[in-house]
Amino acid sequence: MSESAPFKMRLVHLDLKGAPPKVSYLSEIFPLFRALGANGLLIEYEDMFPYEGHLRLLRAKHAYSPSEVAEILHLAKLNELEVIPLVQTFGHMEFVLKHAEFAHLREVVHFPNTLNPHEAESLALVGAMTDQILELHKGARWLHIGCDEVYYLGEGEASRQWLQQRQNSHAKLCLSHVRAVASHVLAQHPGTTPLVWDDMLRDIPQDQLTVSGVPQLVEPVLWDYGADLDVHSKVLLMEKYRECGFLRLWAASAFKGATGANQTLPPVEHHLRNHTQWLQVAGSGPADVLQGHPDWYDHYSVLCELLPVGIPSLAVCLQSLLHGGFTEDVKLRVENFLGVSSLEIMDAVRGRLLPCQPPPAHLRGHTSGEEQVCHWLVQPLPSPAEAHSPCHDPAHTARGTQPPGQVEHPCAATRGGLAAGSLPRRRGGMAGGERVPQHAATAGPAAGPQ
Repeated sequence: MSESAPFKMRLVHLDLKGAPPKVSYLSEIFPLFRALGANGLLIEYEDMFPYEGHLRLLRAKHAYSPSEVAEILHLAKLNELEVIPLVQTFGHMEFVLKHAEFAHLREVVHFPNTLNPHEAESLALVGAMTDQILELHKGARWLHIGCDEVYYLGEGEASRQWLQQRQNSHAKLCLSHVRAVASHVLAQHPGTTPLVWDDMLRDIPQDQLTVSGVPQLVEPVLWDYGADLDVHSKVLLMEKYRECGFLRLWAASAFKGATGANQTLPPVEHHLRNHTQWLQVAGSGPADVLQGHPDWYDHYSVLCELLPVGIPSLAVCLQSLLHGGFTEDVKLRVENFLGVSSLEIMDAVRGRLLPCQPPPAHLRGHTSGEEQVCHWLVQPLPSPAEAHSPCHDPAHTARGTQPPGQVEHPCAATRGGLAAGSLPRRRGGMAGGERVPQHAATAGPAAGPQ
């Protein structure tokens, strides 16, 4: 690792919904993450976590088992990758609020994305979710509680009535829920610090943010995946957050998934420019970095760039972060890691991501560079006989049911997404886990704006 790396932590974001990688795939890709410069993982399980008790219905049918989660954490430790779990607790709650059992906790009855912050049951619900996640991630130093893009907040009937009261506001409503969830995490898990996406905090007046108590409870993750990131504005925002009392700031870039819901290949130049500008922001003061993006935009979206085709972009972005820029030397390092002789960055959108001449020995027989990289990084689907091997977990979907070439989730595997330079913003990968839910009485502070 370079001692001059501007970011102390460099995490790959694995968004596990939709296309979780096999655990066996992660066992091969984690060493590459580490070699490229990552030293941590942000794992967003969503419905791939093995919830138990009254939360068991949140599991997707191909969710990871508790033993698979344990194996993923073991593999991460072997590769010196610190794991930070992520669970949504306010917005992006579709995977929870789509179920009839929890539909009454929606902020707006017709939209399952946002949790009603006025109901005591809402806090009990997310409290149980965070408890189960942390039960399988004992010793985690951080837990990301999401809280981004809380659409329709304030539009529910309870919120409308509350907002009519004097001195109440949307900002106060948001901060109240964040404070309640963070307080629960800190009370039940004193060694774990909550992280939150920062978009709901950006426009809150500095004095209101300061007196809310939130800066003493959470660490904000500033995210911006644009190629035209406004460096000066980001520096001013960081100064605002520090003056409010936040002790540590994180930055979130993207190596894929941030340029369109229908994107199939990451535009590497776009993501490299995004990272170059974040490096300029980092030059203004200390910050940790959390980079990456999900494989899709929300629970109901189709998948965009998958992890395997994002590897070249991830490599470019991680190495740029590690070495402080994308020099010719860094380019040669990336080419060496990927086993290619010529790395094309400008032409990614037209599909000539990595022309390789000649290919590495283990890739002989394939024609285009992009095809070679895909053959190298994507495991082929097993034969029908293998699909029903004795180790196959019946909770997982049978192999061979997906279109050819699509990564699926077998008994000894997990899925993964990269979060350090070429994955789309916010989550990507595959996951699993388990934990007995907590009862409402143990969920922490009373719900609802204070």
